[in-house]
Amino acid sequence: MTSSSITGSARLDTSITPARLRVSGDWTLAHYAELKQLTENLHGQYDVNTTVDLNSLGALDTAGASLLVELLGSDRLGKSAEHPDCTISQADRALLQTVYQSMTDFCVPIKEPEVSVSVQLLTRIGRAVDTVWQDTLQVLGFIGLILETIARGLFRPKRWRLTPMIAHIEQTGLDAAPIVALLTFLVGAVVAFLGATVLASFGATIFTVDLVGFSFLREFGVLLTAILMAGRTASAFTAQIGSMKANEEIDAIRTLGLDPVELLVVPRVLAMLVALPMLTFLAMLCGIIGGGVVCAVSLGISPAMFLSVLQADIGIQHFLVGLVKAPVFAFLIATIGCLEGFKVSGSAESVGAHTTSAVVQSIFVVIVLDAVAALFFMEMGW
Repeated sequence: MTSSSITGSARLDTSITPARLRVSGDWTLAHYAELKQLTENLHGQYDVNTTVDLNSLGALDTAGASLLVELLGSDRLGKSAEHPDCTISQADRALLQTVYQSMTDFCVPIKEPEVSVSVQLLTRIGRAVDTVWQDTLQVLGFIGLILETIARGLFRPKRWRLTPMIAHIEQTGLDAAPIVALLTFLVGAVVAFLGATVLASFGATIFTVDLVGFSFLREFGVLLTAILMAGRTASAFTAQIGSMKANEEIDAIRTLGLDPVELLVVPRVLAMLVALPMLTFLAMLCGIIGGGVVCAVSLGISPAMFLSVLQADIGIQHFLVGLVKAPVFAFLIATIGCLEGFKVSGSAESVGAHTTSAVVQSIFVVIVLDAVAALFFMEMGW
């Protein structure tokens, strides 16, 4: 601090009307302690009608400008600095303007209006419904794009990608066969055991055969298989395509003049259309075998009697009802898995988030469509 430096001051002049607050001296970091005490003492001594005189203002830096903003307020200080009678330098005007603009934008918190719990709940419900609607539109649009690509390449055999499709059939079908067979076998055994436990009190344990055959041919076979494929294959499709998207391989494919849908999506969709019906048939067979084992061990129903009752009471239409749902589920699972892969941005976190979303959406769609199909076939008498 130089000897010519004058400590800043602010004095309220009440000899004139309206009263005027005269700011003078140096408002710099060197005098910060005194100026801070001065500004605290002046609070409440003037009102909105008090004018401000900055003509005697000396040296000014950022610390002093911030104190002036606290003392006078950004609006009053801005008007005073821009007043025609104000003689402060252009540099000080710019500094004051920058400081009060910064403090107005970033230092003065804006209190958000309080929103009631009911409004927040309705807002979240509305956003969720809008998200579901937008996702539905995206899935329908992607389905149309896939069908268009398949139709466009239907009469162009050279563009058929048989090798990737067979590889995906192996990954989605053959590799999943053991877990599908084991799961449905165990579920068939559990259904037979529970059915026998309940029906034994009515002396109708023989109808356990009908329960196992009816449930697995119409519902459990295709539903359990579709849920397993949704968790196993849809997530794999999303992770594979999502990793390519994150590594900009999808952009490279487009740069080469190739169609990513034809190259990546169609082989996976066709592979699922082939693999899921076969796995559904395997699931039906293993579920019935699991029920037959329980019937033979616990109920004394021989395999020959089991097959005889099954053939006599369960018609072929139940098998067809279950099998006809498999291609629809396969197409939707593959579509959702590939679409979520294309939604991935350039981060590993995004890959994980969309992989989870693909599994959740696939299982949800499968269960909803299965419920609708069950009601439809029941009303039709099939």
